[in-house]
Amino acid sequence: MRCPFCGSDETQVKDSRPAEDGASVRRRRECSACGGRFTTFERVQLRELIVLKSTGKRAPFDRDKLMRSVLIALRKREFEPERVEQMVSGIVRRLEATGESEIESKKIGELVMEGLAKLDDVAYVRYASVYKNFREAKDFEQFLGGMDEADHE
Repeated sequence: MRCPFCGSDETQVKDSRPAEDGASVRRRRECSACGGRFTTFERVQLRELIVLKSTGKRAPFDRDKLMRSVLIALRKREFEPERVEQMVSGIVRRLEATGESEIESKKIGELVMEGLAKLDDVAYVRYASVYKNFREAKDFEQFLGGMDEADHE
């Protein structure tokens, strides 16, 4: 594993422990060259996923990008990092379980919205506003009206 500080390939694992309910391994590493310490995670990857974007382009699936988009929606909100990690891991597992190597970006967005709806209402609305491309206040009103109806069912 290359050191993120100096780029050296000489790093040593100092501590390993299960993470994400056993779905990954968290490793603390130390660089032999500069002494820097950093954390890595090792996860099972069942297959390489390709994202089919609405523009028709294809891009490799990036778990970190998915996590960043969720964290942006949750910015300045109180949340448990473990629940967010579980949500993202669950989304990745569901995508891998489809058996498809190419996944439409729309499907990923729907799964994120589903997860955020259970996690935090404000983050859910923030994500939806970007995902559904809200242009004006009435778009929010219609979306929030739909949320209220869903709550009463």
